[in-house]
Amino acid sequence: HAKKDDMSNRPAGSLLVEIQPFAVITEKDILVLDTGLGFSTPDGNLQIHQNLVNADINPMDVTKVLMTHLHKDHAGGAGLENSILHQYHISFPNAHYYVQKKELKYAFEKGMPSFIPKELEVFHHMDKLVLLDGDGVIDDYIRYEWSGGHSPFHQVFWITEGEEIIFFGGDEA
Repeated sequence: HAKKDDMSNRPAGSLLVEIQPFAVITEKDILVLDTGLGFSTPDGNLQIHQNLVNADINPMDVTKVLMTHLHKDHAGGAGLENSILHQYHISFPNAHYYVQKKELKYAFEKGMPSFIPKELEVFHHMDKLVLLDGDGVIDDYIRYEWSGGHSPFHQVFWITEGEEIIFFGGDEA
């Protein structure tokens, strides 16, 4: 059974958060914003895939995955482990993944417990990995900015379509 968190017994200044990747559908793309913990459903499907299917989105139709940072609770779903071969493969094979270049390097240098290098190895085998360096714009409508608050190379995104702007700050509210 689920354990209820007692807020009065939490350390001062702590914050209980629920990790939630997001899907955004634009005129050009189906975007996934961070990939979550990488948990599987009881029948072996990746939870983020099941959540997308439940929202009538085919995971194979995702075109861009925007990663704020590579902590295990935000990047665990970037790859999927083959339980027999114990190798990871890309969970969104038709998508370009956007990661800060220095964040990827830092994740392997720092390692556990915040980062799980074994899971992040999938980034070294992606044909569609786009390593970002600092601030910029993707396809004339997604602005990214190195924010460096929560993780030294954390980035945030602004997705603009028409008069609407969606901000995604990952672990920086």
